[in-house]
Amino acid sequence: MAMHIGQAPGFSQMLSDGARYYSGLDETVVRSIEAVRELTRIVSTSYGPKGLNKMVVTHLGKMFITNDAATIIKELENEHPAVKLIIMASEMQEREIGDGTNFVLVFAGALLDQAEELLRMGISVPEITDGYELALGKALEFLDEVVCGTVTNVHDREQVQRAIKASITSKQNGTDEFLSKLITDACIALLPEKGKTFSVDNVRVIKIMGSGILASHVMNGMVFKRDIEGDVKKAADAKIAVYSCAVDINQTETKGTVLIKSAEELLQYSNREEDLLEKQIKAIAESGVKVVVSGGKMGDLALHFINKYKLLAVRLMSKFDIRRVANTVGAIVLSTLVPPTADVQGHCDLVYLDEIGDTSVVVFKQEKKEGAISTIVLRGATENSMDDVERAIDDGVNNFKAITKDNRLLPGAGATEVELSRLLTQYADTRPGLEQYAIKKFGAALDTFPKILAENAGVKAVEVLAKLHAAHLEGMKNVGFNIEEDAEAAIDAEKAGILDLYLTKASALRLAVGAAITLLRVNKIVMAKQAGGPKPPKQGAQDEDD
Repeated sequence: MAMHIGQAPGFSQMLSDGARYYSGLDETVVRSIEAVRELTRIVSTSYGPKGLNKMVVTHLGKMFITNDAATIIKELENEHPAVKLIIMASEMQEREIGDGTNFVLVFAGALLDQAEELLRMGISVPEITDGYELALGKALEFLDEVVCGTVTNVHDREQVQRAIKASITSKQNGTDEFLSKLITDACIALLPEKGKTFSVDNVRVIKIMGSGILASHVMNGMVFKRDIEGDVKKAADAKIAVYSCAVDINQTETKGTVLIKSAEELLQYSNREEDLLEKQIKAIAESGVKVVVSGGKMGDLALHFINKYKLLAVRLMSKFDIRRVANTVGAIVLSTLVPPTADVQGHCDLVYLDEIGDTSVVVFKQEKKEGAISTIVLRGATENSMDDVERAIDDGVNNFKAITKDNRLLPGAGATEVELSRLLTQYADTRPGLEQYAIKKFGAALDTFPKILAENAGVKAVEVLAKLHAAHLEGMKNVGFNIEEDAEAAIDAEKAGILDLYLTKASALRLAVGAAITLLRVNKIVMAKQAGGPKPPKQGAQDEDD
């Protein structure tokens, strides 16, 4: 008879088979820091205008080539709980601000790196976390002193373009001037009256293969990669009816039986159906409608009568597109095929079929200056390149929204981080306790950003950092790193138009510090055995445009 050997006494005997348990500083905090370091090593080389792209291939075979940190971490299938925590902070930055995700990842990683050195020196976790919290509070105070300007008028194209350009440069260096102008035009055209918030969903992007990025343009209205159903290809100054149902002969809700006794009755039955459908479409035409938009199918007989009464017919497959069209033209979506009254009809200055490259598109164009939706028609050689430009546009639009909330600007190119590092180092010397070491390390973590910018540009980081700190000690708080070749390493970021948004930087600092402190306060990790079976699907948008 085999002798049963029980589990070793302690916490692990309470866990089920397959569960993992880690305890102690080395097994929890230090291991977590090492995992986060590997993540930041991946994304830091994509930071700044000279950052390199990453190629990510998903388990479905879809390929992404991008330097956008939000996309990279979204597609990486990570299992480490500490890394997941940092990624959650980065995703929160993406949801709240829409930009600055890489900053959160890199800064959280740098804080944890510095904390590891303090732990090896014998400083306790509570002293480190207290120091980091103090440093964050002071950094946010000092951030107000570093502000170098404001966007005084969000309707001024020149001011807005200057404010959002740096965000575009970090993703699309070379076409940043052109793209920032496109985004500015699209956003200002949508800017509502005072009291209403700007919605990023109202700037749509449609990608059409062919030509080049410089052939892209902005259109006030909506553009769909669809063909028109009927014979009428253009309608000007048009009233629009939007239906979520099919434009066809009505189907009964229940099955029924019709007894037909003769050929004459069969003809009459068929004619009555046709007459009913014609009456419905005639009534729609008589209500003044020129364009019919449907979310369901359009039957052959219905198309015959639509052509007869000279109506332009558009079928859209997505219910989200139906809602967007209704929003653009000011219509109310009808669920049954009834003549629309004046209060549910929409209006569009011009609806027409166009061809961009070899792709047929339906355009709902509004001639007025302010519209409900703007569309950026994006051209490019490959799908991957257009996807990357679309991500840059998304960041630019989110930056515009941030400007409408807080119009303060900070010097970019690492100038803000160097100035904060200098001020925090001075502040640390005034603190009597051990937290002063953590505050100094907080400042050292901020120096990571000009270092990364220099390394990614192929310049010696130590020399650049020394020059920047020397300039800031002389009172030149706007001096940052110049990425241009054969030029002076230090540049006045404010005069060069390299600007960051106050809201983006402040939010990123809070989230990065919060994630790092949360991770440092963990002293035990318990991981249950993973359940079998397929993984649950990710909760995301309902269609590719959302």
